[in-house]
Amino acid sequence: MRELGVSEQYGARRIDLAFGDWRGFVILPEPQRAGGEWVWYAPSFVGGFAPPEGVPAEPGRRLPSDLHAWLLTRCLAAGMAVAGVDVGESAGSSAGRRGFTALWETVVPAYDLAPQACLLAQSRGGLMHYNWAVEHPDRVRRILGIYPVCDLAAWPGVAAAAPIYRVTPEELEAGLSEHNPILRLAPLAAARVPILHLHGDRDSAVPLGLHSGELARRYRELGGPIELVVIPGAEHEEIPAFFESPRVPGFLIGGE
Repeated sequence: MRELGVSEQYGARRIDLAFGDWRGFVILPEPQRAGGEWVWYAPSFVGGFAPPEGVPAEPGRRLPSDLHAWLLTRCLAAGMAVAGVDVGESAGSSAGRRGFTALWETVVPAYDLAPQACLLAQSRGGLMHYNWAVEHPDRVRRILGIYPVCDLAAWPGVAAAAPIYRVTPEELEAGLSEHNPILRLAPLAAARVPILHLHGDRDSAVPLGLHSGELARRYRELGGPIELVVIPGAEHEEIPAFFESPRVPGFLIGGE
């Protein structure tokens, strides 16, 4: 691991990192607690970074952004660190999951973070986080989804995702049980990982029924604890109802 630089974000110290083929960051609270909890945001883009071959990049973008300041400043004030890794437009692929594992293996020992992360999945970050989480349920404390993509077949669709996965559409279709989050929830339910989703009922890009609604139905059938908050009239948009919801800090910080 190499520390690439130190800056300020959300009023706290941000350290940009390089580890293996990947780039990521950690934002540390002051004071920092040994073994402290942390929020893991996805999708993270550090800007200008080209991920490993086969993972499409998002050049020039930077996430999380000012959009997330209301929530993440509260998490930092409560003593939680914030971290993320740029895996490009991985759509939850195996390559992207390796980047997620690399982040966990880097920041947990290097910055004395808790072995279980609180996942914050926004939009396509749902594919990234859930496909990693179901393979590492012991490393997940809770999951917050903001209109998350949960069904790979519905978005971006098998044909669009296949090149990212570096397989044919037929091969990806045959392997959806290994790559589609809504088909892989059993390990999280068995571990009783709490989930909270916020989703608009007018979302046409990531429809409520196909994504959060279907995931909630399946997770409950498996005995998993989940709450789905439907935002009336909301689309797939960046509005305070999602990013400044008073329900969210309590869930991330204290599991309420």
